Amino acid sequence: MDIDVDEFVGRYVAVWNEPDPDRRHSAVAELWAEDCVEFTDAGEYRGRSALQARVTEVHKQVVEQGGFVFRAAGDAVGHHDAIRFTTYMAPTRGGEIAWTGFVFVRLDEDGLILQDYQFGDAPTAGVAKGNPPGTKAVVEEFLRRSGLGNPEHIAELYAPKVDWRVNWPVVNHPTVPWIRPRSSRADVADHFHTFSEHCLPAESHVSIDHIVVDGVDAVLIGTSSQVVKSTGKRFVMTFALNLAVEGGLITRHHMYEDSLAVAEAFNLS
Repeated sequence: MDIDVDEFVGRYVAVWNEPDPDRRHSAVAELWAEDCVEFTDAGEYRGRSALQARVTEVHKQVVEQGGFVFRAAGDAVGHHDAIRFTTYMAPTRGGEIAWTGFVFVRLDEDGLILQDYQFGDAPTAGVAKGNPPGTKAVVEEFLRRSGLGNPEHIAELYAPKVDWRVNWPVVNHPTVPWIRPRSSRADVADHFHTFSEHCLPAESHVSIDHIVVDGVDAVLIGTSSQVVKSTGKRFVMTFALNLAVEGGLITRHHMYEDSLAVAEAFNLS
């Protein structure tokens, strides 16, 4: 299947949140085939016109009037002509996950949706009514936004004040520009801006091997492979990222990495 699965799912989820009627209409046409059909727990919608009306009605009732937003869970997989993923609906201002949907779509040869199956489920386990999203949900959203690469969008997941640490024994590293003290949401956005300015996005490869969640704490263990723009050198390192989530926002970001490997990649010699 010659398609970027995550990009496709991002467009699918975004169409339900789109406030502009013209852009929403165009987005539907770019996702669903003319002869498409969508099946939900309660009914079915045949043809692109029916999908236009359904998306408009859902946006009005759920997003505009209800104050909810749809998010992707970051678990999309696809092969041949099919994609499977999870999406959830939560209050825009933070709160319980009100609905979780499991979606399976079949595409035509142009990459447009022919068949769309939605299966609704109960709220995510452990998320009590009136409480903000739990640690696991916030970590999954952090990974999704990190993959999209918008620094400000990532920073929105952080508290105004953040306990930030990158694994290096000096306060300011003389070579690696993103290794320095940070403590605010604006600092977080600057970190991701700085990182993308000095590494080639097209050469970035990050894999998460393990995620352990215990109460407000989460530990992500993975591997990062990057190419430094100024030297053309690649560094590959295993890392452990400790995040703390309180009140639906990330309050701690402690990265333990092979900072020496990063520094050597910045060395021109």
